[in-house]
Amino acid sequence: MAEMMKQVVLQQYCVGAPKPDDFQVVEKDAPIPKDGQFRVRHIWNSVDPGTRSRLSGGDSYAAALPLGKAIDGFSVGVVDASEHADYPVGTKVFCAGGWRTHTIQTGNGFIGKVPDAVPLPLSLWIGVLGVPGLTAWFGLKSVAKFAEGDRVLVTSAAGPVGATAGQLAKVGGAAQVIGVAGSDTKCQWLVDEAGFDAAINYKTTPDLDGAIRDAMPEGVDVLFDNVGNAMVNRVLPMMRLNGRICISGQVADYNLSPEETPGIVNTKPFITHRVLKQGLVVFDFAREFPVALNEMAGLIGSGHLKLKEEQFDGIETMPDAFCGLFRGENFGRRVVRVGSDA
Repeated sequence: MAEMMKQVVLQQYCVGAPKPDDFQVVEKDAPIPKDGQFRVRHIWNSVDPGTRSRLSGGDSYAAALPLGKAIDGFSVGVVDASEHADYPVGTKVFCAGGWRTHTIQTGNGFIGKVPDAVPLPLSLWIGVLGVPGLTAWFGLKSVAKFAEGDRVLVTSAAGPVGATAGQLAKVGGAAQVIGVAGSDTKCQWLVDEAGFDAAINYKTTPDLDGAIRDAMPEGVDVLFDNVGNAMVNRVLPMMRLNGRICISGQVADYNLSPEETPGIVNTKPFITHRVLKQGLVVFDFAREFPVALNEMAGLIGSGHLKLKEEQFDGIETMPDAFCGLFRGENFGRRVVRVGSDA
C-alpha cells in the first residue's frame, strides 16, 4: 500500500485577515524520490506571518501563491526514502518543506542537517535555530549594524524574531533594550526572562509615543521593526544621529491593500540625523548561516538566549494556528507537530 501524505493548500485568496476557510487539507500519495532526490517525513512544521504576503493573489517580495498549491513554510523531519548519497535514510534535516507531512528534496536551497552533537529539541530548528532566529541575527548585526552601547527598540518583541533580536543585543552589550508587545504577560516575560530593560504594552498604553520617549529619553540608535509603516513613522523623530532602522517584518500591514497601508511622513530625520532604513530577506546571508546557527545554539545551551514556543498537534490545526498570528493570540514561535519522532 502506498505511503499517504497530507498537505494544506490555498482554497481561496485571503481578503484582509486570513481565515481558516481560506485553506483546505487534502490527502494524496506521498511522492517517491528519483535519482538525486530524497523524501523528508516532516515532524514539525512552522506557521510564519510573512507567508501572508503571498496569499492575496498579488506579488510582493515573493510571487503570489496560486490557488490549489500547498502553503509555504519551514519543516524539520527525517529522511524516510532516499536516492541521494549525502542524505541516507534516518538523516534529520530542517528545510523549506511547506505545510505538508512529506516533501521531496534535492539538497539544494534552504536545507541543512540537524547536528547530532547539539542536543536540543528538534522544533528549535524551525524557530530560534531556523529562519526567525537567523532573521534576528542578520537583521541586527548585518542590516542594523548593531554596535556595543547602542540603544535598541524592538517591536513585536515577544515574537520569535523580536525576542531573539533583543536578547542578541543584550548579549552584545547594548546600553538599553526596550520592547513593545501586546500584553502585560508578554511584557513581563521580556523583562523577567529575556532580559529586556523594559517593555511597553501598546494595547493599554494611552500614549505610545510618550511611553517610548519616557523609556528612551536619550533616543533610539536601532529600531528593529516587525510591525509596519505606522510604527516606523512614530519612531523616526526619536532616532539618534546615525540611527539605523531594520525592517524585519510588517505584520500590521500584511492584511492591508496598498491603498490602505499607512505612509511614512516623518522623513526629515533621514537628513537631519542621517538615519538609514533597510529591509532584509534573510536568504541573502545563506552562506553565513552555519556560523550564526552555531553561535545561537551555544547561547541557548548556556542560558543566554531564552525562547517561547507554542505547540499544536496535527496538520489540520495549521490554518487556525496561522490565522491566530493575526488575531494577536501567539506568544512565541508557533510550531505544529505533523509526524512522530519515532
